[in-house]
Amino acid sequence: MTALLLRKNRNYRFLFTGSAFSNLADGISALAFPWLATMISRDPLHISLVAFATRLPWLLFALPAGVVIDRSNRQAVMIRADLLRLTLSFGVVALILAAPALPFDDGAEWALPLILALSAIAFLLGAAEVFRDNAAQTVLPVLVDSRDLESANGQIWSIEQVMGSFVGPPLAGLLIALAVPLPFGFDAVMFALSAWCIWCIAFPPRIRTRLPDGFWREMKAGIVWILAHRLILQLAIMLGVLNALTIMAVTILVLYAQEVLGLSAFDYGFLLTAGAAGGVLGGLLCPAIAERIGPGRSLFVALAVFPLPYALIFITTSPVLVGLALFVEMFAALLWNVVTVSYRQRAIPEDLLGRVNSIYRFFGWGMMPLGALAGGLIVGWSETTLGREAALRLPYLVSAIGAAVLFVYALIALRFKPAT
Repeated sequence: MTALLLRKNRNYRFLFTGSAFSNLADGISALAFPWLATMISRDPLHISLVAFATRLPWLLFALPAGVVIDRSNRQAVMIRADLLRLTLSFGVVALILAAPALPFDDGAEWALPLILALSAIAFLLGAAEVFRDNAAQTVLPVLVDSRDLESANGQIWSIEQVMGSFVGPPLAGLLIALAVPLPFGFDAVMFALSAWCIWCIAFPPRIRTRLPDGFWREMKAGIVWILAHRLILQLAIMLGVLNALTIMAVTILVLYAQEVLGLSAFDYGFLLTAGAAGGVLGGLLCPAIAERIGPGRSLFVALAVFPLPYALIFITTSPVLVGLALFVEMFAALLWNVVTVSYRQRAIPEDLLGRVNSIYRFFGWGMMPLGALAGGLIVGWSETTLGREAALRLPYLVSAIGAAVLFVYALIALRFKPAT
């Protein structure tokens, strides 16, 4: 089915390929940015500040991005976002070349200014990602038939995991070992290729509706719609909690891998590929699982699994078991995503899709910067009492407990009815 859809649908093929290039760059950044931060500073608050800046745009820009995307040429939005990310990637290269030799010693006077500069670039990259990803998700229903949405979403999630987490992190580890600026220069090339792929798509004609009172009236229409659809609002808030817990764990993982597991940048890249393998397998199998057991049951299965990986990382010192935990977590995440994204694409009217999708992501992704900051605060607060290693483990216990509470909430309050 994957080969058939890619072969028969030229526009989807270019969207798929552009996603591959874009997510390869994202996967390289996922390792290169935090690893670069640890070369500048070992302070967990500094590390979490970079992660916070990367995710903060989802809180600030998710709502207006939806209105912009519904009012604008979505193809142009995606191309401009990729070109902006290209420019910012070269900005990181310039920052590294202008700085003293890395890594820094503890307490280096250059550490805080460089962390702040890196955070500023990460913030701008995150802002471009908000517009690009929202637009990419809203164009899929006009490029593929409704009956192909689960397969198309599963394939795109799979290629995003292959490139973003399977290929990207170990490649980033290799590149950063060769030269610290190299992964960021490579990112710039990938964003250029992504922009070219999106430019090649022949989008069908689209009539953009504009309400008479302009921007804020259009945003209000999206808010009114999602507030009237309790299930989608529930899913958005639950996704926000899940993402906050996940980012809390991921933010500290780079220090945990170095100090508890004793991994190099290259080893750490391979550790992240374990999660990618779960995402790839999930992208291939989860559409069939959702069809076999039903989307509602699939969501409950995913929620039941989420606490387990965090609990395993909390208690283990084995890189193999940490890799297994990342694999399981990502498989469950793909099961959740395949069901909920396809549901939204069917349930939300096309002329409101950008706005409602952005509001959904405001809740679902807007809590990620809070999770990132919480990870650094938890480690920094507990280190003097518990010691460094126990403090680095504590965010995983918090994430496991939080995910378990969310599963109990779903059993009590979530009533999922598939959209037609």
